[in-house]
Formats: sequence, C-alpha cells, structure tokens
Amino acid sequence: MSGWMDHLTIAPIVIPLLAGTLMLLIGERRRPLKAAFGMTSALLQLASALLLLLLADGAIGGTDEAAVRVYRLGDWPSLFGIVLVLDRLSALILVLTAVLGLAALTFSLAHWQRAGAHFHPLFQFQLMGLNGAFLTGDLFNLFVFFEVMLAASYGLALHGSGIARVRAGLHYVAINLVASLLFLIGVSMIYGLAGTLNMADLAGRIAGLRTEDRALVEVGAAILGIAFLIKAGMWPLGFWLPTTYAAAGTASAAIISILSKVGIYAVLRLWLLMFGESAGDSAGFGGAWLMIGGLLTIAFGSLAVLATQNMARLAGASVLVSSGTLLAAIGTGQVAVTGGALFYLTSSVLAIAAFFLVIELIERGREVGADVLAVTREAFGDDEDADEEEEMGLAIPGTMAVLGMGFISCALLLAGLPPLSGFLAKFAMLAPLLGSGDGVSATTWALLAALILSGLATVIAMTRTGIDVFWASPAAQVPRVQVSEVVPIVLLLALCLALTIQAGPVMRYMEATAQSLHAPRDYVRSVVPAPRAPERAEKGRP
Repeated sequence: MSGWMDHLTIAPIVIPLLAGTLMLLIGERRRPLKAAFGMTSALLQLASALLLLLLADGAIGGTDEAAVRVYRLGDWPSLFGIVLVLDRLSALILVLTAVLGLAALTFSLAHWQRAGAHFHPLFQFQLMGLNGAFLTGDLFNLFVFFEVMLAASYGLALHGSGIARVRAGLHYVAINLVASLLFLIGVSMIYGLAGTLNMADLAGRIAGLRTEDRALVEVGAAILGIAFLIKAGMWPLGFWLPTTYAAAGTASAAIISILSKVGIYAVLRLWLLMFGESAGDSAGFGGAWLMIGGLLTIAFGSLAVLATQNMARLAGASVLVSSGTLLAAIGTGQVAVTGGALFYLTSSVLAIAAFFLVIELIERGREVGADVLAVTREAFGDDEDADEEEEMGLAIPGTMAVLGMGFISCALLLAGLPPLSGFLAKFAMLAPLLGSGDGVSATTWALLAALILSGLATVIAMTRTGIDVFWASPAAQVPRVQVSEVVPIVLLLALCLALTIQAGPVMRYMEATAQSLHAPRDYVRSVVPAPRAPERAEKGRP
C-alpha cells in the first residue's frame, strides 16, 4: 500500500490540529465560518476513522487479514522516535470519538457555541487529544496527548460560566492535575527500571526483569493505574464525576463523557501488554483489584442513580455504572468477556451521549427545581390541584412525544433491558462466565448480581424521573427545539439500534479485537520487529 493511504493513520490527529489552529486566527465575530470549519473537520475525521476501521479489520487494503499498522514519524525506529499504532481497538474507539464529536458539534450549533469564547478551537483540540491518546504507541506521548485532551476539557467544562459550573470545573482541574502528577511518577519509575517507554517494547521486557526490579515496576504500574482509574471514575476516585458532568454545558458533557473511556482504554491496553500471559511472574498483576474496584464502582454508581433528583447528575451517575461494569469485566481476564465488554463500551458511550443531549431539550421549558418540587408534592401529598377539573384527552405536543421516545430509548439502553444493544452487551459478558465448564465462581455471581441490581436501580430511577418530568411536573411551555438539536440524538440512538440489528457481525469484530488484545504478539512484532539474522557471506567474499 502506498501513497496517501500510508499517511491515513495520522489523519485523525492532523485534521483537528489544523482546524483548531486555523480557528484561533479567526475572530470570534466570524463564528459561522468557525462552525463551517468545525463541521468539515468533524466529517473528515469520521471518514478517516471509518477507513481506518476497515483497514484494521482487513476489509480494504488488498488483504483479507487484519494487520497492525505502524506509522513512524520521521521514519525513525520505533524505540527512538514517535510511533502511532493502529489496531482493531484503537480503530473502534476512533470511530466512537468521531461519531460523538460530530453529534455534539452539530448539537452545539443551535446555542452552546455562542455561550462563551473559543468553543470551536477547544472542541477541535479536545478531539485531537483523544485521537492521539488512542493511537500513540509509547507512554511519553500518551502523557502528552492526555495533557492536550485535559487542557481542552478544562475550557469546555468551564464554557458558559456560571457559579456551579466554575466551582465544579475548578475541582475537575485540581483532581486532574493530581492525576497528571501520578502519571509522571509512574512513567518515571517504569522508564528508570525497564529502560523504555514504548508499549510494545515494555511487553517484551517485563518477563526478563530481575525480582527486585519487577517489584518496583509493579509499583510504578500501580501508580500509573491510579492516574488512569481517576479518569475512568473508579470508586473511590470518581466522586468528582457526576457533579462535573452535570455542571458542564450539554455539548461539552456529551464529548467529555468519553474521557472516562480513555482511562478504560489505557488500563485495557497496558494491562494486557505489560501483565498478560507472557509477563512471567507478573502475569495478571492487578486483575483482582480491577474486579473489586469495578464491583464497588457499580454499587456506588447505582446508589447515586437512585439518590439523585437531577437528570444531569443521573447521566453522570450512569457513567460511573458504565465504567464499573467495564472494569469488572476486564478484571476477569477472559477473552470472551472482554469481547462483550467492548460491545458494552460501544453501546453505553452512544446511549449516555444521547441522554445528555435529551436532558438539555427536556429541561429547556421547565422551571428550576421542578424535579425536587415534584418529589416533595409526592411525599407530602400536596392536593393543590385536587379540586381542578380533570382535563381528559389532552393532546401530547409532537416535540414532547419525540423527546419522550428519546428518553425511553435511553432508559432501555442504560438499564440493559431487551431487546436493545445494552441487553445484548450484558448478555455477551455474562454468557461466557456462566457457561464455563469449570463451574460458576463467586466473582461471577457477584458480577451477575451487580449487573442485575444496577439495571434495576436504573429502571427505578429512570421511571421515577420520567413520571416527574412528563406527568407530575410537565414543562410550563413546549420547548423550542431546532432540527440541528434533534438530528444528533436520532443519529446516536439509530446507531444503538444498528448495533442491535447487526449484533452478530459486531460481536465477531469485538471477539477478534479481544483475542488480539489478550495475545498481543502481532502488535509487538509489528511495532518492534525482531532483528534479522546476519546474512551468510558469499563464497570468495569476506
């Protein structure tokens, strides 16, 4: 393969970088021009991500087999230069990021782009940091892209001002600065002992470390893992997440919601590379803690779902449940369960983003504190309207009907009820554990109970919220909704429906991805090729 296809791997980083830089040169008064550049960039990123997905799966490129694509900047060797690596996992999350970016940006055109300065450049740099984190092949550049991503997310979290937003945003900044410090400490310890930061090279060196060095590398990996788990929102490190996501602007929250999955991605990638089956005595290091932490996060998130009376915080608590489910599934260390977890990741990311967007439109026509007032009336039996004549046959406005269908769809997806993709994803995770011939372990029963109870908690919370919003305290006036705000929601929910209809092909892709993650030989050989044996000298020549 030659020509422009060779450089396609770096396109998801270069496109938003150029777009964001160009937008900084354009004044804020020319916002329509910035929006046009932003939409063009988002569409190009989606097109390039889809092409990369096909390449990673072997569907195009002249081969029927998937291959790990390595892009060496400056053509430097992998151990000395910057290297980008594309495989099935990174391609999958690139597509998810591009879809969320396009949906959130389209939604923002109606209102949020005008809520503050420099929204469009921040949005593009956010996408650049995300794409770079998913493509990079070494820990140093993972830190660089992490910081780019976080710096942009600080601006997006604070975009639109307001006391609650500023307070939550400052807490978010402080917590992530601590996570960045832990990141640097962990990376420094690993580099000092292993002598490399290239992920593929680390995978080959862990098994050969001396016992005393191995212990220190594990400590460094644990510190690095804490930094990732803060971003993933694992209990007790994720206390900041619901408040920050609830306070952020809607378009910002929709794209920031995937930041928790960056932590999941980093844990999944590095854990299976550094502490997989080929890691010798370190094989499986930390797996039990991932399982325990995931179960505790599901429990904490489920309690938060039940306790909240605010829809935005409900969406934030749903992110915690999603992260806990993924961490617990990854902690099992089983290939088939990891495949189901990737299916769940895809479905939950799309559903949570759609839920954030739906919340903005539902609450637009409602008075502040309507949820709390509805619960209060319900608890104390306020009969204020008891003497009013009941109005029969009241027509439901078309806008509220559309929003209600969107709300119900999000509820079904987040609760994991049949027949949508949320249910199929949970079934795909549990089926290998319950169907194993070795019997059902205690951790499997714990995960089964956690998934069922978290789904029940979500059903209760969403039903209660739906009754309060659409029946007990309906909007004082029908919210004015633009087409550009409805289309992204329909797109995200339609993709969830497509995952349900095409569950077979999607699961085959996820299972192939999981197999390559648990047996990363192709990844390691592609990034760090084995040295060639010296050629035998020809006769008569030295």
